[in-house]
Amino acid sequence: MLKRVLVANRGEIACRILRACREAEIEGVAIFAANDSGTLFTELADISIQLDGEGLAETYLNQQQIIEIAQQNGCDSIHPGFGFLSERADFAQAVIDAGLIWIGPSPTAITQMGDKMTARITMRAAGVPVIPGEEVEGGLEQVLALAPSVGYPLLLKATSGGGGKGMRAVHDAADLESEAKAAMREALNAFGDDRIYIERLLVGSRHIEIQILADQHGRTIHLGERECSVQRRHQKVFEESPSIALDSELREQMGEAACEAARAVSFEGAGTVEFLLTPKGEFFFLEMNTRIQVEHPVTEMVTGVDLVREQLRIAAGEPMSCGPLSMRGHAIEVRLYAEDPANNFLPAIGKLQIFKPPTGPGVRFDTGVRQGDEVTPNYDPMLAKLIVWAPSREEALLRMGRALDEFVVLGCVTNIRFLRELCDHKDVVDGWTTTDMIDRLWPDGWAPDQNSIITDAGLLIASSCEAAGFGKQLSTKSSEHISPFTTLNRRFP
Repeated sequence: MLKRVLVANRGEIACRILRACREAEIEGVAIFAANDSGTLFTELADISIQLDGEGLAETYLNQQQIIEIAQQNGCDSIHPGFGFLSERADFAQAVIDAGLIWIGPSPTAITQMGDKMTARITMRAAGVPVIPGEEVEGGLEQVLALAPSVGYPLLLKATSGGGGKGMRAVHDAADLESEAKAAMREALNAFGDDRIYIERLLVGSRHIEIQILADQHGRTIHLGERECSVQRRHQKVFEESPSIALDSELREQMGEAACEAARAVSFEGAGTVEFLLTPKGEFFFLEMNTRIQVEHPVTEMVTGVDLVREQLRIAAGEPMSCGPLSMRGHAIEVRLYAEDPANNFLPAIGKLQIFKPPTGPGVRFDTGVRQGDEVTPNYDPMLAKLIVWAPSREEALLRMGRALDEFVVLGCVTNIRFLRELCDHKDVVDGWTTTDMIDRLWPDGWAPDQNSIITDAGLLIASSCEAAGFGKQLSTKSSEHISPFTTLNRRFP
């Protein structure tokens, strides 16, 4: 059993891990940069230690400093969360070399799956179907030479990439060279590696990922799928489980392919194998994430499995505690971002003057911020994850809509109204969710309904009225009280 875990991360995922440690009676150690002093995750930890330096390179990405803090404070293990150092094989190896337990897969598995071209080759050898494409070793000239054999439309992808960085869709040969140069430049800036490769762009496909667990006792299982097709700039905003597109037979086929992918690299821990599912029902390997995913709560809600707790068990050498796949009901997660959907989803900043998340049956809220916190450009703009569960998909969509109606944020522009519109959109309700959905539905960019715009001034007035206890009756015959917030947010016919 682990005794003291250092969480090499911040914000929402640090809170998630620290709470799991507390429930497992494991001490949690938080590290934080100066600009994170006093934030929620630092208060949830048993011990919080400030990092020296400024900027990411000197703080959350400073491998040596993090390992030294772990050693000096009696930690026996390090959990990297997601992002930052979570998929850095050199960090995993450094943790192991320091005599600490790495809560994640082996450095070898991270390396094999972190390099996208190597992953493609490994999966092809393991019999896992991969997207038609070409591995590229010769730089720009080879990209230009190989692209015609792949055909258009195609996708240029960073070999060391993730999160949509270094990824460019090319629909016409005339655009190939300029888009390839742009993809290579972006990949170099983001990952220090300008290599890219080519895949056929599968238009109208769904993004399906399979959650897997593998322990040190030779057991590898899958926990069903999450559909993550609704994306902006190749980054997910709306996730659900199960997918409306899978029946039990296809689920088992994709689940077994994911397990084979994990076995091919001797994977241990919690990971996700991502596939593209075509309208014809064909599925192709996309990539494997060798870490916990942002969207892991939807799997937890439908299976009842605490994935972070399983990570802790597996790292400690214990067998996983969960059995064969059993899914119940339907779960949906939306990501609350500090961004302006009406302005190409550009990140936003500001002080969270009002931050009132929804509650109620079947509602889960994972966040690392609180009312009064400052949203700065220093970190990823994701503020929170709102997750709902209900017996059916229809009920889950209605519950998510209700929860978003009650969600009030003042002081920073967010994507709440965009998410609310998604819940009502016919394509989402009917299950026609594809990776190109946002671009397809709003080719000129999303614009809010001018009749339902809620301004900061309106919210400020509502907050003042709420504090003063003012409300509005439904009718002269009713004593029911309507919050001014509810009046502002509710969509009346």
